[in-house]
Parts: sequence; C-alpha cells; structure tokens
Amino acid sequence: MKPASDIPFRVRAILFDMDGTLIDTKGPVERAWRAWAAHHGIDPDAILAVAHGRRTIETVRRFAPAGLDIEEQVRMVEDRYINDADGVVAVPGARELLAALPRNRWAVVTSAPHGMAETRIRQAGLPLPDLLIGADDVSQGKPDPEGYRSAAVKLGFDPGETLVFEDAPPGLEAGHAAGAWVIALTTTLRPDELAGNLCLPDLSAVRVRVDEDGLEIVATGR
Repeated sequence: MKPASDIPFRVRAILFDMDGTLIDTKGPVERAWRAWAAHHGIDPDAILAVAHGRRTIETVRRFAPAGLDIEEQVRMVEDRYINDADGVVAVPGARELLAALPRNRWAVVTSAPHGMAETRIRQAGLPLPDLLIGADDVSQGKPDPEGYRSAAVKLGFDPGETLVFEDAPPGLEAGHAAGAWVIALTTTLRPDELAGNLCLPDLSAVRVRVDEDGLEIVATGR
C-alpha cells in the first residue's frame, strides 16, 4: 500500500530503518567501504551502488576476492565504520518524531548488528528503542521481510497495520513484502531511484497524532 501525500492515514505503529532514515551515517559508511575496496583493489563505486540497506556480510560475500575469510573481512569493514563518528547526526525531524511516539508504538529494524546499532543511536543522541531488530537478530537480511514482520509481531500488531520508513531499495522492498505501508526518504538516493513510493526529504516532513486507536500520519511529500 502507498499513502497519499498530505492525506492523513492511520497505522498502529512505525518501524524505522536506521542508517539514512533516523541517522545520517553516509560519510562513515562510504569511507569504510572505500577503504576496504582500496585494500583489495575493488571498484568502490560498484560496492556503494548496492551496499546501502544491506547487511555487511552480504556485500562482502558478493565482492570479496576468492579465498578470504569472510567473517574477518566483515569485521574489517564494521570496525572501521563504527570507529568513525565524523558527521554522524540525527536526520532532521527524527528526534521530534520519536519524542511524539509512545515507546510501544515504534521499533528500529536495521542491517547493522544489534550492538553496533545501539552505539550509533547513542552517538546521534537519539533514544534507544525498546525493540531493536539488528542484522544478527534475523536469519535473512533485507530485502527479505523477516525483520519488519518480526518487529510488527513483537510490538503486537499485524505488519499491515504498520508504517515503514526507509531510504534504500532493499529496505523498501522488505517493507512492501512485509505488507506494511512504506515511505521512502531521499536522504541517501534520488527520488527516481526510489520509484513507486511516496518520497519525503526527511522526517521533518512527517506529523503524527496519537490517540487511543493508534497513530494518524500526515506526510508532506511528492
């Protein structure tokens, strides 16, 4: 389902991606992958064209030269990423939107490992969610819908009653496959790369009203 711009619609809970959705981590993400690519003589642009929104292990498996220890390569990328906090800030509107939501009405579903996600959320000065689904909490990463389905059920709702915010195609596909409402943020990619979704520049374009029946959402997008 696709909500219409400027027309209020209702959901029971909101499920957020993390990188590029709640937190601007584009700098550390790109620097980590470029460093790893340079180390192995791989085209970094080819990696960055598909890495956003996916678990590190899936991208490493796709690009690592034969014979390398995949787990070791994942640690190399993720250690560089998490130790680089330069430019890590909350996406505009994230802090205000989270503050407006009851804690049992939102969760984070991310392709980052659970502990790493908690560190990033703290670095950005955002509240830790009561429910966080990380890369190590699922058997299949995005675009598989497992993470979003699991988060909805753990909050006590059907996935079709939830709204997913995402910034990259794998996550958008996962949200749709879960049966959720889906809104794309153009914080990482252009609107034409996120075709088929309502696109918003960031979370400052979202207003929410909480009542006993759930959440009324107004999104001003294009």
